[in-house]
Amino acid sequence: MTFDIRVTGRAKAAVDRVLPTLIADLVASGITAGDAALWGPAAEADAAQRLGWVQAVSVSRPLVPEILALREQLMARGITRVVLAGMGGSSLAPEVIAQTAGVPLVILDSTAPGQVLAAIDGDGETGGLAETVLVVSSKSGSTVETDAARRAFEAAWRDLGMDPAEHIVVVTDPGSPLDESARAAGYRVFPADPTVGGRYSALTAFGLVPTGLAGVDISELLDEAEATLLEVAIDSPDNPALVLAAAIAGSDPLRDKLGLVSDGTHIVGLPDWIEQLVAESTGKDGTGILPVALLPVSPELDSRPEDLQILRLVDEAREFHLVEPHEDEILVSGSLGAQLLVWEYATAIAGRLLGINPFDQPDVESAKVAARALLDARPAPTEPSFTEHGVEVRVSDPALAASGTIAGVLEALWDRIPPDGYVSLQAYVDRRELSQLAGLREMVAADSGRPTTFGWGPRFLHSTGQYHKGGPATGVFVQILDAGEVDLEIPGRPFTFGQLIRAQAAGDAAVLSETHGRPVVTLTLTEPQPDVLTLFEAVLED
Repeated sequence: MTFDIRVTGRAKAAVDRVLPTLIADLVASGITAGDAALWGPAAEADAAQRLGWVQAVSVSRPLVPEILALREQLMARGITRVVLAGMGGSSLAPEVIAQTAGVPLVILDSTAPGQVLAAIDGDGETGGLAETVLVVSSKSGSTVETDAARRAFEAAWRDLGMDPAEHIVVVTDPGSPLDESARAAGYRVFPADPTVGGRYSALTAFGLVPTGLAGVDISELLDEAEATLLEVAIDSPDNPALVLAAAIAGSDPLRDKLGLVSDGTHIVGLPDWIEQLVAESTGKDGTGILPVALLPVSPELDSRPEDLQILRLVDEAREFHLVEPHEDEILVSGSLGAQLLVWEYATAIAGRLLGINPFDQPDVESAKVAARALLDARPAPTEPSFTEHGVEVRVSDPALAASGTIAGVLEALWDRIPPDGYVSLQAYVDRRELSQLAGLREMVAADSGRPTTFGWGPRFLHSTGQYHKGGPATGVFVQILDAGEVDLEIPGRPFTFGQLIRAQAAGDAAVLSETHGRPVVTLTLTEPQPDVLTLFEAVLED
């Protein structure tokens, strides 16, 4: 088998209970055949337009020689640096593919001004604009972050007397606004399959174009997925996708948090891609599964909350069946291509078990609308409740700030976590400069005693952002912003990157607190580097 899975404890009990029904209902073969009725009448229209990913391997094969030919043409012109402007599935799948292959690919899925500037400048290490090709990936062709990045790069090339058409490649759905404008500008366009949703697009042009141009052996990736096609298509107890879906979504009561542990696997960053796929697909109608990326030493592995299912990703090269799984865990291994395909099938099947539509994202748009409104109105920034050592503190409920200290605010926030709740840390900053913020996740998980997620803003809005608003109303939220002096104009737009990222954070906070009644704490770093220490000290003090 190209994908192996073993289950123990309650995960095995869930599989034993649910798997026979999935087999009897011909779910796996039904998905492969494009049966849109599998998720019920309410989801049928969406499913009828979103099952193209099951044919992605065969549909994508003809793209490989086109991508490789373009790579050779670019390299012949000295263009060797690849930057990808995309969000959600358009960036997370290529990131995993490139990192696993050890191939350099610059991912730009942020509106932080410093991060955009670094992508344009190349940091003086990976080549300048003359050596850069920008892959602009957007299904809708109207994604604000991707559009802003494209505009900034275009202006930078023109300022140097270069033609952007020599350096921009576009991946988008046929007929999208981006498709039309890109062709008019003379850009190379790879049409995407409109029957594949963004988060299921890893094995389509969205995953293959940027990684293939960067130097990944994308033919091998498709071979790995193809070797798994028969396994996931059959209605059998040996189908790994059926077993995985039953294990993560078949427990009764539902264990709605999925702890993902990379434990020796050669695949780099897979939990981040799984997080986007599973959270955005299942987090709606008040239910869903929240993936939580963990380290092998994360505190959740010691405390083992009742609502947290642990899944370990191990290396396929190991003697898989000689590895003894921990009690009450899921153990999986497989090639990258196999992982991508199995998880797509399993997520769609999990949607059926949860009784939801796994192909829409009804709550993602709410934060976008709120951000647009703030950009149009440009209200004056609200005054902080207080400032401690340069960190401005704002809260959705004044009672959270009664202590007058960051440590006290966090303690008050943890007190509002329901018994089955979680903490969401969201960093709207330049993650190159403040990468250490990710370390807060382990500290907060230990301090709060609950599963904790960490997301870089605004990219998480296109993944777990759906779960935060559409899933169970059990989260508490901590935003971390950077009030740094660096900013960058967005050509043709009446707002800057700095204004955009602040509006995205404020818009999401407003939707979470005002629409969904969830507590939100916003911490703004006025001097980012020293203020990070203040945050770490506050968590330790709490």
